[in-house]
Amino acid sequence: MNNQRIVLASRPTTAPSAENFRLEEVALAPLDEGQVRIKNAYLSLDPYMRGRMSDAKSYAQPQPLNETMIGGTVGGVVESRNPAFAVGDKVVGMGGWQLYSTATGRGDIRKVDTTHIPLSAYLGVVGMPGMTAWYGLNKICEPKAGETVCVDAASGAVGSVVGQLAKLKGCTVIGVAGGKDKCDYVTGELGFDACIDYKAHPEPKDFYAALKAVTPKGIDGHFENVGGSILDAVMLRMNAFGRIAMCGMISGYNGAPIPMAAPQLILQSRLKVQGFIVSEHMEHWPAGLTELGTLVATGKLKYRESITDGLANAPQAFFDLLRGKNFGKQLVKLA
Repeated sequence: MNNQRIVLASRPTTAPSAENFRLEEVALAPLDEGQVRIKNAYLSLDPYMRGRMSDAKSYAQPQPLNETMIGGTVGGVVESRNPAFAVGDKVVGMGGWQLYSTATGRGDIRKVDTTHIPLSAYLGVVGMPGMTAWYGLNKICEPKAGETVCVDAASGAVGSVVGQLAKLKGCTVIGVAGGKDKCDYVTGELGFDACIDYKAHPEPKDFYAALKAVTPKGIDGHFENVGGSILDAVMLRMNAFGRIAMCGMISGYNGAPIPMAAPQLILQSRLKVQGFIVSEHMEHWPAGLTELGTLVATGKLKYRESITDGLANAPQAFFDLLRGKNFGKQLVKLA
């Protein structure tokens, strides 16, 4: 049996392009004792992948050239030589950009229950993006009822969960998103108190004025996904002893500079600014995933997906993700 996969063919220096990827067909090797074969149903595309394509120093090793691109997957077991996994089991893991993946079954995949939660949700709201939101909000922003919480990329897989969890804690929640449709979704469907369309306020002074208008009491907690001028405006609105969870800086992922305009505000307002990588806090995943799964199963946590069909279209979907063209969690349907 053959497998199709996409490998990283070369490293981009600016925005990635089709030339950086290569679609291959390779034979699947027989399973060794203890191994599990999974037919992947969905592939997750996430901004962190852009950083892994570079060989610059980072928190994780670079994606190796000419090997299957890294990525989270969900699918079904189609062959097993591991007694802990049976054919038909649904599992989530890091299967990569390919139709079939092989796992050891020793911590690299876990079974999931699709009785009340759709399989695809385990790559989004009840997966790594959901846990990223849960950890950054609860452990760094530490919101209290009555406080104001802000999050950019608010309609995305992470930001949408941040805002909903903050609302459940009794906070006023302000989102930032690109475009009227996304902002309408954030306020109308997800229940945020306000959402600023940064595309309608391209000048920093105009964006700051819009942010000030919806944060009359300032900002107590902020979840940062973008960086750049949006972060600058938020910093000016932070209250004393505010908390900022630094999750992503997508505005600089393709090499653009992302200077901070007023770093002295960290001292002046005695802010806590903390970066984090959610995979370094696995001890919190069982509690977080249980809470997120319960909220999804009971309809208290909403989510949206952008689904692209076919492995061959994964690179273009990834480019669109980096440009903010996706709406909600970006997935590729493989099977």
